[in-house]
Amino acid sequence: MEVISVLHMKGGTGDSSYASNSLVGNKVISRTRPVIEEAVSDLCRNATLPEKLCIADLGCASGPNAFLAVLGIMKAMDKIREEGGFQSPEFQVYLNDLPGNDFNTLFRALPQFQDSLKEQLGLGFGPCFFTGVPGSFYRRLFLSKTLHFVHSSYCLQWLSQVPELEDINKGNVYIAITSPPGVIRAYQQQFQKDFSAFLKCRSEEMVTGGCMVLTILGRKSDDPTTKECCQIWELLSMALRDMVSQELTEEKKLDEFNIPHYNPSPGEVKEVVEAEGSFSIDRLDASQVNWNVYENDSAYNITKCIRSVVESLLVNQFGHAVMDRLFQRYREIIDDTISKETTQFFSVIVTLTKRVV
Repeated sequence: MEVISVLHMKGGTGDSSYASNSLVGNKVISRTRPVIEEAVSDLCRNATLPEKLCIADLGCASGPNAFLAVLGIMKAMDKIREEGGFQSPEFQVYLNDLPGNDFNTLFRALPQFQDSLKEQLGLGFGPCFFTGVPGSFYRRLFLSKTLHFVHSSYCLQWLSQVPELEDINKGNVYIAITSPPGVIRAYQQQFQKDFSAFLKCRSEEMVTGGCMVLTILGRKSDDPTTKECCQIWELLSMALRDMVSQELTEEKKLDEFNIPHYNPSPGEVKEVVEAEGSFSIDRLDASQVNWNVYENDSAYNITKCIRSVVESLLVNQFGHAVMDRLFQRYREIIDDTISKETTQFFSVIVTLTKRVV
Protein backbone atom coordinates (compact mmCIF):
# COMPACT_ATOMS: atom_id res chain seq x y z
CA MET A 1 0.00 0.00 0.00
CA GLU A 2 1.32 3.43 -0.97
CA VAL A 3 0.35 5.31 2.19
CA ILE A 4 1.19 8.71 0.73
CA SER A 5 -1.35 8.22 -2.08
CA VAL A 6 -4.07 6.44 -0.07
CA LEU A 7 -4.21 7.92 3.44
CA HIS A 8 -6.23 11.07 4.02
CA MET A 9 -8.81 12.28 6.49
CA LYS A 10 -12.39 12.46 5.19
CA GLY A 11 -12.69 15.80 3.42
CA GLY A 12 -15.41 18.44 3.31
CA THR A 13 -17.51 19.77 6.16
CA GLY A 14 -20.41 17.31 6.12
CA ASP A 15 -21.61 15.07 8.93
CA SER A 16 -19.11 12.30 8.08
CA SER A 17 -16.10 14.58 7.50
CA TYR A 18 -13.04 14.75 9.71
CA ALA A 19 -13.81 18.45 10.21
CA SER A 20 -17.06 17.48 11.94
CA ASN A 21 -15.58 14.53 13.86
CA SER A 22 -12.32 15.79 15.33
CA LEU A 23 -13.26 16.58 18.93
CA VAL A 24 -10.66 14.16 20.32
CA GLY A 25 -7.93 15.97 18.38
CA ASN A 26 -9.33 19.29 19.56
CA LYS A 27 -9.13 18.18 23.20
CA VAL A 28 -5.57 16.96 22.74
CA ILE A 29 -4.35 20.22 21.15
CA SER A 30 -6.15 22.29 23.81
CA ARG A 31 -4.50 20.32 26.60
CA THR A 32 -1.12 20.72 24.91
CA ARG A 33 -1.42 24.52 24.76
CA PRO A 34 0.58 25.14 27.99
CA VAL A 35 3.42 23.05 26.52
CA ILE A 36 3.28 25.07 23.30
CA GLU A 37 3.32 28.34 25.25
CA GLU A 38 6.32 27.21 27.29
CA ALA A 39 8.19 26.16 24.15
CA VAL A 40 7.44 29.45 22.38
CA SER A 41 8.57 31.36 25.46
CA ASP A 42 11.85 29.43 25.60
CA LEU A 43 12.42 29.95 21.87
CA CYS A 44 11.92 33.70 22.07
CA ARG A 45 13.78 34.30 25.31
CA ASN A 46 16.79 32.15 24.46
CA ALA A 47 17.48 33.90 21.17
CA THR A 48 17.00 37.21 19.43
CA LEU A 49 13.55 37.25 17.85
CA PRO A 50 14.07 37.37 14.08
CA GLU A 51 12.34 39.86 11.80
CA LYS A 52 10.82 36.94 9.88
CA LEU A 53 9.63 33.87 11.76
CA CYS A 54 8.67 30.60 10.05
CA ILE A 55 6.25 28.14 11.61
CA ALA A 56 5.18 24.73 10.27
CA ASP A 57 2.18 22.67 11.35
CA LEU A 58 2.74 19.13 10.07
CA GLY A 59 -0.26 16.89 9.45
CA CYS A 60 -2.72 19.78 9.69
CA ALA A 61 -5.76 17.97 8.13
CA SER A 62 -8.64 20.23 7.10
CA GLY A 63 -10.94 20.89 10.05
CA PRO A 64 -10.89 23.59 12.73
CA ASN A 65 -7.99 21.83 14.47
CA ALA A 66 -5.75 22.92 11.58
CA PHE A 67 -5.80 26.48 12.94
CA LEU A 68 -6.10 25.72 16.66
CA ALA A 69 -2.39 25.07 17.24
CA VAL A 70 -1.40 28.03 15.04
CA LEU A 71 -3.64 30.29 17.14
CA GLY A 72 -1.97 29.07 20.33
CA ILE A 73 1.49 29.69 18.89
CA MET A 74 0.54 33.18 17.71
CA LYS A 75 -1.00 34.14 21.06
CA ALA A 76 2.12 33.01 22.89
CA MET A 77 4.30 35.01 20.48
CA ASP A 78 2.15 38.11 20.92
CA LYS A 79 2.30 37.91 24.70
CA ILE A 80 6.09 37.87 24.60
CA ARG A 81 6.11 40.73 22.08
CA GLU A 82 3.96 42.87 24.35
CA GLU A 83 6.03 42.06 27.43
CA GLY A 84 9.25 42.93 25.60
CA GLY A 85 7.83 46.03 23.94
CA PHE A 86 9.27 45.25 20.53
CA GLN A 87 7.85 45.16 17.03
CA SER A 88 6.12 42.02 15.83
CA PRO A 89 8.01 39.91 13.29
CA GLU A 90 6.44 38.85 10.03
CA PHE A 91 5.12 35.30 10.13
CA GLN A 92 5.25 32.62 7.47
CA VAL A 93 2.98 29.70 8.41
CA TYR A 94 3.25 26.44 6.50
CA LEU A 95 0.30 24.03 6.67
CA ASN A 96 1.40 20.54 5.64
CA ASP A 97 -0.38 17.27 5.00
CA LEU A 98 -0.36 14.42 2.49
CA PRO A 99 -1.41 15.25 -1.10
CA GLY A 100 -4.86 13.68 -0.63
CA ASN A 101 -5.71 16.14 2.15
CA ASP A 102 -8.67 18.46 1.56
CA PHE A 103 -6.66 21.67 1.16
CA ASN A 104 -9.60 23.33 -0.63
CA THR A 105 -11.78 23.24 2.49
CA LEU A 106 -8.81 24.25 4.62
CA PHE A 107 -8.12 27.40 2.62
CA ARG A 108 -11.76 28.35 2.27
CA ALA A 109 -11.72 28.67 6.07
CA LEU A 110 -8.49 30.69 6.10
CA PRO A 111 -9.92 34.23 5.56
CA GLN A 112 -12.23 33.82 8.55
CA PHE A 113 -9.32 32.63 10.68
CA GLN A 114 -7.15 35.57 9.58
CA ASP A 115 -9.93 38.00 10.51
CA SER A 116 -10.25 36.31 13.90
CA LEU A 117 -6.49 36.54 14.38
CA LYS A 118 -6.51 40.29 13.73
CA GLU A 119 -9.44 40.77 16.07
CA GLN A 120 -7.82 38.84 18.92
CA LEU A 121 -4.23 40.07 18.53
CA GLY A 122 -4.69 43.58 17.16
CA LEU A 123 -3.18 45.53 14.32
CA GLY A 124 0.29 45.54 15.84
CA PHE A 125 0.68 41.82 15.29
CA GLY A 126 1.99 40.26 12.09
CA PRO A 127 1.55 40.31 9.16
CA CYS A 128 0.97 36.56 8.74
CA PHE A 129 1.28 34.65 5.46
CA PHE A 130 -0.03 31.11 4.95
CA THR A 131 1.15 28.46 2.52
CA GLY A 132 -0.09 24.91 1.90
CA VAL A 133 2.64 22.28 1.60
CA PRO A 134 1.47 18.87 0.33
CA GLY A 135 3.85 15.99 0.93
CA SER A 136 5.09 13.41 3.41
CA PHE A 137 6.91 14.78 6.43
CA TYR A 138 9.21 11.76 6.25
CA ARG A 139 10.88 13.63 3.38
CA ARG A 140 12.29 17.15 3.06
CA LEU A 141 9.56 19.76 2.70
CA PHE A 142 11.22 23.14 3.31
CA LEU A 143 14.37 25.11 2.53
CA SER A 144 17.33 24.40 4.77
CA LYS A 145 17.69 26.42 7.99
CA THR A 146 14.43 28.33 7.62
CA LEU A 147 12.02 26.95 10.25
CA HIS A 148 11.88 28.35 13.78
CA PHE A 149 8.96 26.42 15.24
CA VAL A 150 7.39 23.09 14.23
CA HIS A 151 4.18 21.61 15.60
CA SER A 152 2.52 18.27 14.94
CA SER A 153 -0.37 16.63 16.76
CA TYR A 154 -1.59 13.04 16.38
CA CYS A 155 0.24 12.47 13.11
CA LEU A 156 3.59 10.83 13.77
CA GLN A 157 1.95 7.56 14.78
CA TRP A 158 1.20 7.14 11.05
CA LEU A 159 3.98 5.24 9.34
CA SER A 160 5.36 5.92 5.87
CA GLN A 161 4.37 2.39 4.84
CA VAL A 162 2.90 -0.81 6.18
CA PRO A 163 5.78 -2.71 7.82
CA GLU A 164 7.18 -5.59 5.78
CA LEU A 165 5.86 -8.57 7.72
CA GLU A 166 7.48 -11.98 7.42
CA ASP A 167 4.61 -13.56 9.38
CA ILE A 168 0.85 -13.31 8.75
CA ASN A 169 -0.85 -11.15 11.38
CA LYS A 170 -3.89 -13.42 11.15
CA GLY A 171 -7.23 -11.81 11.90
CA ASN A 172 -5.65 -8.57 13.14
CA VAL A 173 -5.27 -5.15 11.56
CA TYR A 174 -2.62 -4.03 14.05
CA ILE A 175 -0.42 -5.43 16.82
CA ALA A 176 -2.41 -7.70 19.15
CA ILE A 177 -1.78 -10.25 21.88
CA THR A 178 -2.04 -12.96 19.20
CA SER A 179 0.44 -11.28 16.83
CA PRO A 180 3.67 -13.23 16.16
CA PRO A 181 6.83 -11.64 17.65
CA GLY A 182 8.06 -10.89 14.13
CA VAL A 183 5.03 -8.69 13.48
CA ILE A 184 5.65 -6.65 16.61
CA ARG A 185 9.33 -6.32 15.77
CA ALA A 186 8.56 -5.16 12.21
CA TYR A 187 6.23 -2.44 13.48
CA GLN A 188 8.83 -1.24 15.98
CA GLN A 189 11.56 -1.13 13.36
CA GLN A 190 9.37 0.77 10.89
CA PHE A 191 8.58 3.40 13.54
CA GLN A 192 12.26 3.77 14.42
CA LYS A 193 13.18 4.17 10.75
CA ASP A 194 10.40 6.68 10.04
CA PHE A 195 10.78 8.81 13.15
CA SER A 196 14.54 8.98 12.63
CA ALA A 197 13.95 10.13 9.03
CA PHE A 198 11.50 12.77 10.30
CA LEU A 199 14.04 14.13 12.76
CA LYS A 200 16.83 14.18 10.17
CA CYS A 201 14.69 16.10 7.67
CA ARG A 202 13.59 18.65 10.26
CA SER A 203 17.15 19.08 11.52
CA GLU A 204 18.17 20.19 8.02
CA GLU A 205 15.21 22.57 7.71
CA MET A 206 15.32 24.20 11.17
CA VAL A 207 17.54 26.97 12.45
CA THR A 208 19.84 26.23 15.38
CA GLY A 209 17.84 26.70 18.56
CA GLY A 210 14.55 26.11 16.72
CA CYS A 211 11.88 24.23 18.60
CA MET A 212 9.42 21.39 17.93
CA VAL A 213 6.37 20.33 19.94
CA LEU A 214 5.21 16.87 18.86
CA THR A 215 2.15 15.07 20.23
CA ILE A 216 1.99 11.42 19.19
CA LEU A 217 -0.84 8.97 19.77
CA GLY A 218 1.08 6.46 21.86
CA ARG A 219 1.10 4.54 25.12
CA LYS A 220 2.52 4.77 28.64
CA SER A 221 3.43 1.10 28.96
CA ASP A 222 6.57 -0.49 27.55
CA ASP A 223 4.37 -3.34 26.27
CA PRO A 224 3.43 -2.73 22.60
CA THR A 225 0.43 -5.10 22.91
CA THR A 226 -1.20 -3.20 25.78
CA LYS A 227 -4.81 -2.04 25.55
CA GLU A 228 -3.53 1.52 25.90
CA CYS A 229 -2.71 1.54 22.21
CA CYS A 230 -4.19 -1.58 20.66
CA GLN A 231 -7.79 -1.59 21.83
CA ILE A 232 -9.32 0.73 19.22
CA TRP A 233 -7.76 -1.42 16.47
CA GLU A 234 -8.61 -4.72 18.14
CA LEU A 235 -12.28 -3.68 18.15
CA LEU A 236 -12.01 -2.88 14.44
CA SER A 237 -10.43 -6.31 13.89
CA MET A 238 -13.38 -7.87 15.70
CA ALA A 239 -15.81 -6.06 13.39
CA LEU A 240 -13.88 -7.22 10.32
CA ARG A 241 -13.77 -10.81 11.60
CA ASP A 242 -17.57 -10.65 11.93
CA MET A 243 -17.76 -9.46 8.32
CA VAL A 244 -15.66 -12.45 7.28
CA SER A 245 -17.90 -14.86 9.22
CA GLN A 246 -20.93 -13.40 7.42
CA GLU A 247 -19.12 -13.80 4.09
CA LEU A 248 -19.31 -10.06 3.44
CA THR A 249 -15.58 -9.92 2.83
CA GLU A 250 -12.79 -12.43 2.32
CA GLU A 251 -10.59 -13.79 5.11
CA LYS A 252 -7.58 -13.39 2.83
CA LYS A 253 -8.25 -9.64 2.52
CA LEU A 254 -8.34 -9.29 6.30
CA ASP A 255 -5.15 -11.28 6.80
CA GLU A 256 -3.37 -9.13 4.21
CA PHE A 257 -4.50 -5.82 5.73
CA ASN A 258 -2.42 -4.04 8.39
CA ILE A 259 -2.78 -0.47 9.59
CA PRO A 260 0.34 1.66 8.83
CA HIS A 261 0.32 2.99 12.37
CA TYR A 262 2.43 2.59 15.51
CA ASN A 263 1.79 3.88 19.04
CA PRO A 264 5.21 4.46 20.66
CA SER A 265 6.04 4.71 24.35
CA PRO A 266 7.92 7.72 25.78
CA GLY A 267 10.98 5.47 26.08
CA GLU A 268 10.87 4.60 22.37
CA VAL A 269 10.55 8.26 21.40
CA LYS A 270 13.50 9.17 23.63
CA GLU A 271 15.62 6.35 22.22
CA VAL A 272 15.14 7.47 18.60
CA VAL A 273 15.73 11.16 19.41
CA GLU A 274 18.97 10.37 21.22
CA ALA A 275 20.15 7.98 18.51
CA GLU A 276 19.48 10.48 15.69
CA GLY A 277 21.29 13.19 17.66
CA SER A 278 20.10 16.46 16.09
CA PHE A 279 17.78 17.52 18.92
CA SER A 280 17.85 17.77 22.69
CA ILE A 281 14.75 16.81 24.69
CA ASP A 282 13.37 19.64 26.81
CA ARG A 283 10.22 17.88 27.92
CA LEU A 284 8.78 14.37 27.56
CA ASP A 285 5.37 13.53 29.02
CA ALA A 286 2.51 11.10 28.60
CA SER A 287 -1.14 11.98 29.16
CA GLN A 288 -4.55 10.58 28.34
CA VAL A 289 -7.98 11.61 27.13
CA ASN A 290 -11.07 9.45 27.49
CA TRP A 291 -12.78 8.07 24.41
CA ASN A 292 -15.90 9.32 26.13
CA VAL A 293 -15.31 13.02 25.32
CA TYR A 294 -18.74 13.46 23.78
CA GLU A 295 -21.80 14.48 25.78
CA ASN A 296 -24.17 12.13 23.94
CA ASP A 297 -23.85 8.72 22.28
CA SER A 298 -20.10 8.32 22.63
CA ALA A 299 -19.97 5.06 20.67
CA TYR A 300 -21.65 6.70 17.69
CA ASN A 301 -19.32 9.68 17.76
CA ILE A 302 -16.13 7.69 18.33
CA THR A 303 -17.11 5.44 15.42
CA LYS A 304 -17.61 8.48 13.17
CA CYS A 305 -14.25 9.87 14.30
CA ILE A 306 -12.36 6.67 13.50
CA ARG A 307 -14.24 6.27 10.21
CA SER A 308 -13.30 9.79 9.13
CA VAL A 309 -9.64 8.91 9.79
CA VAL A 310 -9.22 5.38 8.37
CA GLU A 311 -11.98 4.91 5.79
CA SER A 312 -9.65 5.73 2.89
CA LEU A 313 -7.38 2.84 3.90
CA LEU A 314 -10.26 0.41 4.43
CA VAL A 315 -11.93 1.26 1.13
CA ASN A 316 -8.65 0.66 -0.66
CA GLN A 317 -8.59 -2.90 0.73
CA PHE A 318 -12.23 -3.93 1.18
CA GLY A 319 -14.21 -1.65 -1.17
CA HIS A 320 -16.99 0.89 -0.58
CA ALA A 321 -19.85 -1.61 -0.49
CA VAL A 322 -19.16 -3.01 3.00
CA MET A 323 -18.29 0.23 4.80
CA ASP A 324 -21.71 1.02 6.28
CA ARG A 325 -22.17 -2.54 7.57
CA LEU A 326 -18.63 -2.61 8.92
CA PHE A 327 -18.94 0.60 10.89
CA GLN A 328 -22.40 -0.26 12.17
CA ARG A 329 -20.90 -3.41 13.71
CA TYR A 330 -17.89 -1.44 14.93
CA ARG A 331 -20.20 0.98 16.71
CA GLU A 332 -22.00 -1.89 18.45
CA ILE A 333 -18.69 -3.34 19.66
CA ILE A 334 -17.45 0.05 20.89
CA ASP A 335 -20.76 0.69 22.68
CA ASP A 336 -20.48 -2.62 24.50
CA THR A 337 -16.84 -1.95 25.42
CA ILE A 338 -17.24 1.56 26.86
CA SER A 339 -20.25 0.41 28.89
CA LYS A 340 -18.00 -2.05 30.73
CA GLU A 341 -14.64 -0.31 31.12
CA THR A 342 -12.76 2.96 31.00
CA THR A 343 -11.29 3.51 27.56
CA GLN A 344 -8.61 6.11 26.82
CA PHE A 345 -6.30 7.45 24.15
CA PHE A 346 -2.74 8.07 25.36
CA SER A 347 -0.52 10.87 24.10
CA VAL A 348 3.26 11.13 24.13
CA ILE A 349 4.23 14.81 24.15
CA VAL A 350 7.82 15.80 23.45
CA THR A 351 9.46 19.23 23.13
CA LEU A 352 12.72 19.29 21.18
CA THR A 353 15.35 21.96 20.51
CA LYS A 354 17.68 21.88 17.50
CA ARG A 355 21.24 21.39 18.72
CA VAL A 356 24.17 23.56 17.79
CA VAL A 357 25.93 21.86 14.89
